[in-house]
Amino acid sequence: MKNVLVPTDFSKNAWKALEYSIHLFEKDVCTFYLLNAFQTDYFTTTSIMVPEPGEPAYDLAHEQSKDGLEKLLDGLSLMNENPNHHFKIVSMYNSVTEAIKWGIEKYNINLVVMGTKGSGDPENRIFGSNTIHVSDNCNTCPVLIVPENALFVPEIKKEVVFATNFRYKCSQAGVNYVNEIANRFSAAVRILYIQEHEHLDEEQENNREHLQDLLRNISHSFHTLTNISVTKGIITFIESRGSQLLILNREKPGFFKKIFSRSILHEISKKPKVPILVLPETRYLPRLF
Repeated sequence: MKNVLVPTDFSKNAWKALEYSIHLFEKDVCTFYLLNAFQTDYFTTTSIMVPEPGEPAYDLAHEQSKDGLEKLLDGLSLMNENPNHHFKIVSMYNSVTEAIKWGIEKYNINLVVMGTKGSGDPENRIFGSNTIHVSDNCNTCPVLIVPENALFVPEIKKEVVFATNFRYKCSQAGVNYVNEIANRFSAAVRILYIQEHEHLDEEQENNREHLQDLLRNISHSFHTLTNISVTKGIITFIESRGSQLLILNREKPGFFKKIFSRSILHEISKKPKVPILVLPETRYLPRLF
């Protein structure tokens, strides 16, 4: 049984993320937790006084949240008849990030799937503030960010791109997870390195060889791009090959610290079609799938 948490604000982008996750786990026995984190117009989670049940503002916001989730379930009943899939709704007063953290622990969540932006984000903003904050702060569970234009097409030949700078030693658990995700897509794994210097140093070379050994039973290939920035290199590689997923690992600061910056995320998603899977630290990976 897999547990997937899908936060929603009832926007079109949130629906796309839910729809995508349903296709991704089409063959799995899976429980989808549909989470709506609500707040009131007069209080926030940083307020000194927290609204409580019985207060008019709280009760109104709570009722709207529950109504929205019930309508979401009604919509799902019309488009998803998979007997392997079960849906549960969760409405709670909190910020989106804190609600997701709570949900991950409460329901033993294997994956968080969310859209790139919510109903309150400007049209010209590619990644919403909640998406960026969740990606930065929910570091105990993988987060799959699904653009509104993303399509899950099972018939075509697929590949997932795992970007690395070989500055950390990949674990068997990490490789197993990447392989598990690749299997969901029936895809090969492409290891992408954007060359920062003329040659790999000894540490990088050892880590590359170690990763190659771990991947020995997995369909994969290694790719290196030179004379190009990290951001443009990743974008160029994905767009030129029609890749289906970008995987990033937040194992150590440095390379991915740049990737997680707001400006870089914006650049990666100027033409958002490819979902981005942000992996947590290796020590959390054995509990995933």
